[in-house]
Amino acid sequence: MNSLLSICDVKDDIENIINLASDFKSGKIQEKPLKNKKLAMIFEKSSTRTRVSFEVGMYELGGTALFLSTNDLQIGRGEPIKDTAKVLSRYVDGIMIRAKKHSDVVELAEQSDIPVINGLTDLEHPCQAFADMLTIKEHKGNFNGKLAFVGDGNNVSNSLLLICAYLGMDFALACPKGYEINEDILKKAHEIASKTGSEIIVSEDLELALKDADIVYTDVWVSMGDEKESEKRHGDFKPYQVNKESMKLAKKDAIFMHCLPAIRGQEVTADVIDGEQSVIYDQAENRLHAQKAIMYHYLK
Repeated sequence: MNSLLSICDVKDDIENIINLASDFKSGKIQEKPLKNKKLAMIFEKSSTRTRVSFEVGMYELGGTALFLSTNDLQIGRGEPIKDTAKVLSRYVDGIMIRAKKHSDVVELAEQSDIPVINGLTDLEHPCQAFADMLTIKEHKGNFNGKLAFVGDGNNVSNSLLLICAYLGMDFALACPKGYEINEDILKKAHEIASKTGSEIIVSEDLELALKDADIVYTDVWVSMGDEKESEKRHGDFKPYQVNKESMKLAKKDAIFMHCLPAIRGQEVTADVIDGEQSVIYDQAENRLHAQKAIMYHYLK
């Protein structure tokens, strides 16, 4: 399948895509490699960074991006995914979709004759992971360190776990019981890590996860779709707030990362996310460069 649904789909080209993103950012690649190419962007969920980075990135690569919310498409009125996939395959060169259900994106890719890029699902967020690795490469120089993710074992942490495993980078998740990483993804990550040397820790112990961490990463406590669990989640995740004290558990030169949007005073305090160790805006900018590298890889 010539699509990016999971980090596993591009396992042999991870470093090539990161290096390509770096080249786009530095200006080494200035031609318009996707001239006359067209990308359909389907959004079931709202977005800031995903929409803007793909739309601007496609323009800078010489192509055209079409924004399509489910309100704009017949799929929002019950048209089968198969029909949408087959029709779009005759209009455009690729599809980026930000969806609620990962299974819908898998079906879309299976029925499409063109590449499909996962812009976010309930299971993975591979585009975010590539931007994160580019940011880590810029600030740390390599992938030899440890990334500690504090909070929910969600789509972002799933993709980060897989990409860290492939790169041989250590990964630790600190989360309350019941919020662990998807079992199938964790099993796959352990299989990969056994070959690359990556150490994986999943624990309720915040101190264990943050010990010797080079990167401290967190996300919102209540993601889109989890609003009904808001009160419970706030209670469960309160001990896992990233603040000045918890940052002291990591290495002194550790950087702080967050995929945004963030809620200051909940998953992270303002003095951390707006402090000297924070690289969140570099991380957000790198969505653009990572997206360009991904589109080039799949649409060129």
